[in-house]
Amino acid sequence: MAKDAPGMRGIRSRNEDEQLRQKRGDTHVGTIEKMYGLDFDARSDMHLHTLLQREGVQSLHELIESGSDRN
Repeated sequence: MAKDAPGMRGIRSRNEDEQLRQKRGDTHVGTIEKMYGLDFDARSDMHLHTLLQREGVQSLHELIESGSDRN
């Protein structure tokens, strides 16, 4: 199993080709906000895929990057 990059939180799940697994789209935004200490100005029960569409980004990484610019 490949080692995670420095600064990553915990050991991330990977696909068979060693790429990081995408975060499930039905994850609640409140969970992500709590995990990363960010506020996306969204309901905590909103699903991640809905927030990604609203913000016009493709991935959780892009969302976190744009969210950290706001805080």
